[in-house]
This record gives sequence, C-alpha cells and structure tokens, in this order.
Amino acid sequence: MKSQVSPKKSVFEQLTRVAKGFSHPARVELLEALGQGERHVEELAKLCGLPIANTSHHLQVLREGGLVRSRKAGLQVFYSLSDAEVPLVAAAMGRIGERHLAEVERLVREHFASKDDLQPVGRKELLKMLKSGEATVIDVRPSSEYRAGHIRGAINVPMENLSHYLFTLPKEQEVIAYCRGPYCMLSFDAVEQLRRHGYRARRLEDGFPEWKSSHFPVEEG
Repeated sequence: MKSQVSPKKSVFEQLTRVAKGFSHPARVELLEALGQGERHVEELAKLCGLPIANTSHHLQVLREGGLVRSRKAGLQVFYSLSDAEVPLVAAAMGRIGERHLAEVERLVREHFASKDDLQPVGRKELLKMLKSGEATVIDVRPSSEYRAGHIRGAINVPMENLSHYLFTLPKEQEVIAYCRGPYCMLSFDAVEQLRRHGYRARRLEDGFPEWKSSHFPVEEG
C-alpha cells in the first residue's frame, strides 16, 4: 500500500521554496533593493554589483519562491516585491541572527554599534513623534528611491548632499534619519555627521521597507 505524505509535510516542503529565496546573500540584498520600489534587472545588477546573468538567475529563484513578481515593458523586465511582509521576514532573520549567531553579533558590534551606540527610534515611537510634531525626519536615500515611496512628511536629504542642508534643519527638534534597512550605513553616517554639528539626532531602527510593511503612512513623488 502506497504511503501518503501528510498535508502538513507537503506544505512544509513547499515552504522551503520561500526559504530558498533567503538562502543567498545576493538574494537578500536584491530583496532589500526591491523594498525601495520597483526596478528593472539592469538597475538591480548595478545597484548590487552583480553581473546581469547572475542577477536574472537570483531573481528567478526569488520569483519561484513567491517573493517577487515581474512585468515586461518593451525590452526590459521589471521586478517588485510580491508581498508587503517580505521586509519583515528579513528583519526578523536579522534580529534572530544578532541574538543567536556570534559572528552576526560581532559584525553588528564592530561595524554598526561602534558608529552609533544610542538606542534607535522604533517605528511606533517615530509615528507618535511625527503626529506630535516632535521630530524632523530625513530620508538619506537617493532621490529616485525617495520618489518611489517614503515616510509621510520626511524630507529627502541624500547623504552626499547632507552638508548643504545642515543649517536648514531645525535644532529645536530631534532629527531622525532613515535609509534602506537596519544594515544600511547611510543613516549611521548621517546621524554621526549631524551630531558633530550639534544636532540631537538618532536613526530609525530599520528602514523604509519595514515602515511601509507595517502599514504606517507613506507617500510617493
């Protein structure tokens, strides 16, 4: 008599296709990039420093795992995240790694905590600060990413232009900087520079994709 695989085991087997999408560092970086908005293959390859052929292969794995979707416009293929919860899964992986993998803890301590050992601002805390007018929020990502979507009310101050904006930011409010995600160095560098010039500055605990995935207010353009 032929043994039957239980429905639970069958589901678990299919879920490994989702997990496979997170099993390569290049794919995790591609997911972070797509968390900023839709991009075509050539743009993703340039942003992540990958050959186009490798980028296409990784995107195919991500699509097979249900993590991204694609559309064709002319000769270009555009990709976007398939689900708003994808950045939250990646963020949860990061938190588990920081707590239970010694190498991740060491990397975070040496390269991130050494630049900013203050407690970052949580998403819910920042939402309250925005509603009460207690903070000025700056988005230090490139302008193209800001236009694709940003925290409502945030000012776009690309990192390379921060020095030109320094004296236009109010010193009576705390300045909160954010970028692509929890391991994006742009917000760390922005906070460091702001503090050197006498601002009260902190960074958002993660980035725009996690904010959007939490269904907090965003806007485009």
